[in-house]
Amino acid sequence: MGAQVYEEEIARRAPQVAPELDVRRTVVRSLRSDLPGTDRLPAWVLGAAPSSVRRAAGRLVYPRSGLVHRMGLSLPPAPGPEVVTIHDTVAWRFPDEGTPEPHAAVEARRAAAVVSVSRFSADDVAERLGLEHVDVVHNGVDDAFFHAEPLSKDDLARLGVERPYVLHAGGSSQRKNLDGLAAAWRLVERAVPDALLVLSGPPSTRRDALFGPSRTATRVGRVPSRLVPGLVAGARAVVVPSLYEGFGLPAIEAMACGVPVVAADRSSLPEVCGDAALLVEPDADGIAEALIAVLRGEVPLSDMIERGRARARSFTWEASATKHAEIWRRVLAAA
Repeated sequence: MGAQVYEEEIARRAPQVAPELDVRRTVVRSLRSDLPGTDRLPAWVLGAAPSSVRRAAGRLVYPRSGLVHRMGLSLPPAPGPEVVTIHDTVAWRFPDEGTPEPHAAVEARRAAAVVSVSRFSADDVAERLGLEHVDVVHNGVDDAFFHAEPLSKDDLARLGVERPYVLHAGGSSQRKNLDGLAAAWRLVERAVPDALLVLSGPPSTRRDALFGPSRTATRVGRVPSRLVPGLVAGARAVVVPSLYEGFGLPAIEAMACGVPVVAADRSSLPEVCGDAALLVEPDADGIAEALIAVLRGEVPLSDMIERGRARARSFTWEASATKHAEIWRRVLAAA
């Protein structure tokens, strides 16, 4: 998912973009988590514990000197200067996106810097939490997407994909607008009977209920990372119908692959896509009209694809990590 990709990419590049700094990564998990980590804390501390308890936990987990970049609001605050990344405000806006962090506003105001991944998100976070300034550092796209070849027929067959397809990749929460996509797809399959919708993402009862009955939609679950660029590159279009995105990695990854993008004209997606995608109303008619036009070849795609590849090249993880390093240096100098 987008936040996890961000954490991995910035952490991996941090030593290269800031060689003068001693960069160490801390991965905090709850006591019951079976995922690997460097530190364990009770889930209560990572949620609704009083501020005094969270501060005490921060003194145990983080070094007492130096700068901490906290990439999740649930993590306890650092005892010294810190940078905090806040991707979006979905927990406050959508009931199925978890519980809003109760200490978010206070801890964000105490941070030396707050980072968000788009101008849209930065403004949204600042308004929601009462912040005067939020640094914008866009996400990036992995270089593998620029050189990706479509998956082989054998790889696709193992995923249950045996004809040309439109791809939707991501979660299934309300903001992802799968209801709108399902309604749109019923219109698409009537107009283009040989079209197939491929949906990738973690297991979801909502996705199953919406698309399980369809003979022209297939759910492939979680796709191994090594196969993702090829799955994107082989699509006839990538659809991102979300009502809210903090950034929108699937859109920029598709553009890097040279694949047409149909995206909702909402939240961060116009900022990320620019003039290199078909931006539509995220309802059945808007999504379907654009997908049908792409599948039938009724819109000129070559120029849009070239604009998309050029735009994607301006969103690199190296550039993102470099801007993070500039913020770290600024905070350290002030401290």
